[in-house]
Amino acid sequence: MTPGVDSYKDITPRVGVTYDVFGTASTALKLLLGKYLEGAGTVGNYASSNPTLRMPQTTQSNGTAGVTRSWVDANLNFAPDCNLLNPAAQDLRSAAGDLCGPISDVNFGRNVLVNSFAPGILNGWGVRPSDWDLELSIQQQVFSRASVELSYVRRWYNGFFVVDNLALRMADLTPYSVIAPSDPRLPGGGGYVISGLYDVVPDKMGQVANLVADSNQFGRWSQHFSGVDVNVQVRARRAFTLVAGSSVGQTVADNCEVRANLPELSTATTGTSTFGAGLLNSAVTPVSPYCRVSSGLLPQFRGLSTYTVPGVDLQLSAAFQSKPGALLMANYAVPNAAIVPMLGRNLSGNAPNVTVNLITPGTKYGDRVNQLDLRLGRTFTLDRAHLAVALEAYNALNSSAVLTYNTTFVPGRIWPLPTSILTPRLFKLTAELTF
Repeated sequence: MTPGVDSYKDITPRVGVTYDVFGTASTALKLLLGKYLEGAGTVGNYASSNPTLRMPQTTQSNGTAGVTRSWVDANLNFAPDCNLLNPAAQDLRSAAGDLCGPISDVNFGRNVLVNSFAPGILNGWGVRPSDWDLELSIQQQVFSRASVELSYVRRWYNGFFVVDNLALRMADLTPYSVIAPSDPRLPGGGGYVISGLYDVVPDKMGQVANLVADSNQFGRWSQHFSGVDVNVQVRARRAFTLVAGSSVGQTVADNCEVRANLPELSTATTGTSTFGAGLLNSAVTPVSPYCRVSSGLLPQFRGLSTYTVPGVDLQLSAAFQSKPGALLMANYAVPNAAIVPMLGRNLSGNAPNVTVNLITPGTKYGDRVNQLDLRLGRTFTLDRAHLAVALEAYNALNSSAVLTYNTTFVPGRIWPLPTSILTPRLFKLTAELTF
């Protein structure tokens, strides 16, 4: 019987302290510290403990290949000749048929619970994933209605879970390496070795018996963010306002000890915690060895200002932001023929290739996004009515920064391929009549 979420018990302290340093109400030292829990009921173990969700609903590859079942159309009739209800590998080429690999989860379609939970992670004290937030800041009044604030922020996470496939042992995963293709767009021109990849042995392909357990059983797992913020606020008496600031910080995540002891680890399929090593889409899997990632220092700038011209009541405003671009990846489908010399055999499941990110996460980013928006407005009084007219300019600098990319890497082809850019400069004229 699975305990309900009301079996969890936690203490979540939160404290805030402000100190007037010189007793003049012009210099304030502030400290904030709090613990926050993962939401219960819709995410994490609370949702996945539902028995209907613990049955195999799809056949995932467990990171060994990018397909759920390989198929070679040997007779070129554009239809699989294999018995797709048979989960085992089938080689029908001798009878002018096809070659089909085994499905990646032999329990698919069976009334079997393949995901179970270790005792102690679904109830008790302090087992829910959480994060601690610390902020230490000092705020100084520069003159009347103007201040500067400097803040240090740190957030660290606790309570990581792993999915341990009890059907596999360490010896059931064969380590291998791949060589990045030579390409001037890759770090150092390519040609480097990416090691720490794993492929399940053929006779264990598709064997799944998952146990969700505390990551502390397998080693150290950490993730934290550290950053510094600077903010300026000016609110003058003559209808002038300025709010501006900058931030710089980085995220560091590390679960290398866990991965070394649990090579089938996949943070992409664990699904039991919203926290985990890996930035954005850089999940740790048997074919993604980047178990320690750092975003690097990512500066951001922002500002907002408004001003009303005296006498004519003309309202001017501007908003600006500058932030890092998207994290770049180079997902390269390494062919089986290039892996055989390293692995000593073909990929399990007759997989034709395996997709590997050729770039260490956090080392390469896309276009920086710089955006400036402007607004010019005035309100006219017409007897008992008011007419507000405004001219707005979105992306006034007409930046064409790329927002998202297709990260598939193919030597000799465009990479990274832009899929969306910042909306071009746009002007808008508005009028609003109130009476």
